[in-house]
Amino acid sequence: MLHRALLWAAVAWAALAAQADQPAAAQAAFKAAPELAAQKTPLAQRAPYNALALAGTRIVAAGQRGHILYSDDGGRSWTQATVPVSSDLTALSFANARQGWAVGHEGVVLHTADGGATWARQQDAAREPDRAFLDVYFETEKKGYAIGAFGLLLRTEDGGAHWTPFEQVDNPKSLHLYAMRPAGGALFVVGEQGLVLKLDAEGRRFAAVPLPYQGTLFGVAGTPAMAIVYGLRGNAWRSTDGGASWTQVPTGIGAGIAAGTVREDGAVLLASQAGHLLVSRDQGASFSRVQRQGAAPVFALASAGASGVALAGIGGVRMETLP
Repeated sequence: MLHRALLWAAVAWAALAAQADQPAAAQAAFKAAPELAAQKTPLAQRAPYNALALAGTRIVAAGQRGHILYSDDGGRSWTQATVPVSSDLTALSFANARQGWAVGHEGVVLHTADGGATWARQQDAAREPDRAFLDVYFETEKKGYAIGAFGLLLRTEDGGAHWTPFEQVDNPKSLHLYAMRPAGGALFVVGEQGLVLKLDAEGRRFAAVPLPYQGTLFGVAGTPAMAIVYGLRGNAWRSTDGGASWTQVPTGIGAGIAAGTVREDGAVLLASQAGHLLVSRDQGASFSRVQRQGAAPVFALASAGASGVALAGIGGVRMETLP
């Protein structure tokens, strides 16, 4: 291990030395990912995607190198969006069919006013170079939140034109925050070490909610009457009292659960990093496995049509039909 570390250090030093020897004009021509527009290419449809969202009936996907795709025919065909950055994108949120936001690494926040076809920068690494956003959620066209690494939690009241830190957050260790969504009648945030935060009724504080599990949580989903949080080793925990108490839900899998959503018909879906797809038709009280052909890791889910579901991950977005 030490030999490998020294080898990589030598390679890195050589690369820096080579860059230093380059002419000033060549260095000036270099553009960082937040300054370089995403390249439009047919290969974008097979790139890794980290996020999915619905803009009305349109399916929108966001992923690596600033790639964003959208489909108006239930995932049968995809169009690449115009995106001003090539930073990796991690999350999407739409307040309605036209107004949406995407966030990602290097402090990138993007906004669309046409349902995801074209995007504009709202914030990027030129002002916040060390920020890594991991999720975004907008309640309305004006009010939204962005969360991320090392306890990052920002809010906006003007549609993302300005962002300010949310001051009252019960996260003294600055644990990473991975997901934020409304569920069970409240707005929840989940993160490392079993951290669950809930926005209080006055909207002034994200208070810690006790959970009998200390592993990392990757997401939260639910209905107005139920919340379910999920994460490592197939763990899923359900609450029907606004987070006051939690019950573990058997999933039958040992892989990390990376994505979840609730369909229009009330079915709760969970998907794992190993490609498992689970469905519940009793408000998340129990789950059964959906048989899939050629299962691949799943990073995001979205409902698609009467019985369809979109699954994003390595190799693009795949469409499945629920039994």
